[in-house]
Amino acid sequence: MKAEPLTDRSALAPLLANGWAADPTRDAITKTYIFRNFIEAFGFMTRAALWAEKWDHHPEWSNVYKTVTVTLITHDVNGLSDRDIKLAQKMDSLTTA
Repeated sequence: MKAEPLTDRSALAPLLANGWAADPTRDAITKTYIFRNFIEAFGFMTRAALWAEKWDHHPEWSNVYKTVTVTLITHDVNGLSDRDIKLAQKMDSLTTA
């Protein structure tokens, strides 16, 4: 299914209230997760990667020890789409499980 640009920006409000931030250089969102240690950070990335692959929507991310920084953007539309909202919500839920 082809992605469409995000038109209903109200979907961003709960994410922004939960630590996500607008990327100042492009139409994307970013969040930094800090875990207790590397194993927890890597476990989060593994769980998130399974959902990203299932939904064919892959984050830009990096990991340094216990810190994971994520940027979500839909490259096909050069900006945010519903896919980014869905993956951000899933990532947040993976940190509370």
